[in-house]
Amino acid sequence: MSIQFRFHLEKAVEAAAILMKLHGKPIKYLGLLKMLYIADRIALERIEQPITGDHYVSMDYGPVLSGVYDLIKGKPVDDALPLWSEYISPGDKNFVYLVKDPGNDELCEEEEEILQEVYQTFGHLDPFHVAEWTHDLPEWKDPHGSAIPILVEDILKNVGKSEEEIEEIRQIALREAYLDEVLSV
Repeated sequence: MSIQFRFHLEKAVEAAAILMKLHGKPIKYLGLLKMLYIADRIALERIEQPITGDHYVSMDYGPVLSGVYDLIKGKPVDDALPLWSEYISPGDKNFVYLVKDPGNDELCEEEEEILQEVYQTFGHLDPFHVAEWTHDLPEWKDPHGSAIPILVEDILKNVGKSEEEIEEIRQIALREAYLDEVLSV
């Protein structure tokens, strides 16, 4: 059974908002998607859990957080669209902008540092160059116009986690999923 984290909508909104605030103006959604993926990947390496918990897919322009991508396009993802839209809105054509600041209550200090680091490295670059850079990540496979799921295990292997560490992360994700289910009843 592959590792599946719970999608943390609030953290995804706050993470996107931090990147958008650092950018200081509407941002191309391709760039935002790339930076969020890279931040989740770094978080998996450093703190053994992603920031957003979204599902990852390989698309033509590199790895993408599929839930966030759908939200940017205005597609409902469970009951997430109203909260997403309260803070983040599509702008002209390929841009999104911050409607209002959601704060950062859900993010830990290390997650905020990762987001700032990712923005400092990639935020000033053309999003298409960042997309090309992500094509060199070993978990990305060319989908030839479609979308191919990226397994969390593949990302973990590619950032240097051992089989034992991956199994530990799987157990933690399963416990979290179980607790979410029990507490939501």
